[in-house]
Amino acid sequence: MKKIIEGSMAVAEAIRVCRPHVISAYPITPQTHIVENLSQFVADGKLKSEFVNVESEFGAASVVLGASATGARTFSCTTSQGLLLMLEVLYNIAGLRFPVVIVVANRAVSAPINIWCDHQDAVTARDTGWIQLWAEDNQEVYDMCLQAYRIGENPEVSLPVMVNFDGFILTHAFEPVELIEQKDADKFLPPYKPVQYLTTKNPLTFGLLVDPEYYTETRYRLQKAMEDSKKVIEDVAFEFKKKFGRYSGGLVEKYRLDDAETAVISMGSVTGTIKDVVDNFRDEGKNVGVLKIRTLRPFPKEAIYSALKDVKNIIVMEKSISLGLEGVLSTEIKGCFYGKENQPKISGFIVGLGGRDISKDSVRKTILKAEKELVEAEFVDLKYELIGGKLL
Repeated sequence: MKKIIEGSMAVAEAIRVCRPHVISAYPITPQTHIVENLSQFVADGKLKSEFVNVESEFGAASVVLGASATGARTFSCTTSQGLLLMLEVLYNIAGLRFPVVIVVANRAVSAPINIWCDHQDAVTARDTGWIQLWAEDNQEVYDMCLQAYRIGENPEVSLPVMVNFDGFILTHAFEPVELIEQKDADKFLPPYKPVQYLTTKNPLTFGLLVDPEYYTETRYRLQKAMEDSKKVIEDVAFEFKKKFGRYSGGLVEKYRLDDAETAVISMGSVTGTIKDVVDNFRDEGKNVGVLKIRTLRPFPKEAIYSALKDVKNIIVMEKSISLGLEGVLSTEIKGCFYGKENQPKISGFIVGLGGRDISKDSVRKTILKAEKELVEAEFVDLKYELIGGKLL
């Protein structure tokens, strides 16, 4: 069934058919519509779930951690400073191997205060041990929510999953979304059956104190689970496509890359704009393609190298920066090619911070510049210049 709905409603509709036992979140722009819709579903009896109101995002993350420890399927959502307030608990959820699902409506972080979209919030949380999926449009975020539970709850993975989609650009945009009937969702996503959980019938201890003799082993197991999850992410995406006709998950998506000499790498909604520019270049006879990153963690280095090993120029356009170095994605793309023969030229551009518009013209100019010279951590469309130490 196809409906024209807001992105936030698409997420709420997806979570409704996933049947979480416990939902807990704290309202924060631009995430609020998601939990408003979910609370309405619970109040109307359309979703049988415990909706827990809390005093902060730290509390929301703590509630879903505790509920997941009892074997419940859980959900939360947040954005920006709210995600950063959850950070301590995010590490705990991953370390305890609880398959919590959180949707992040990506938004800039303060200061200065900014409520518009970039990717700094979730990229900052990339080392927490959470699988990270990134959607280009509202159909993808809807589909990824169902896939997230299938991935995280797989006994071979048993990791939390963070689904990311762009604040305002997608959360408040109305698009046609193909919704899945409850009976079909139930076939794809059966009831959660945890291997280990808190119960008086079989008392267990979670999160106990571990001394230096064993802590390294816990990190090793997390790393191995992350690496092993790559296959599960791909398998779930193919199964989803077989059942519903859409390949809207997996590790990466290739667009017009087969004969490309130049490839642009991106995540999130900006990819659509970049595809339009690439189409225009193709009409002009230029061999340009796009590689969209759908999974940032685990980082799909093998898939990226396989897709780009024959291109001459790689251009990374990302909506975040590791201050003091360069864009996070740029650094990691370079790592994919370290020590390999015939290394491509890899340029990095910082775009769209704080919600700044990314026009087709700026994308086009960026690609043309990077084809001529190596560019590192260049901020696109700066309106000011630092002259003599003063911002003019």
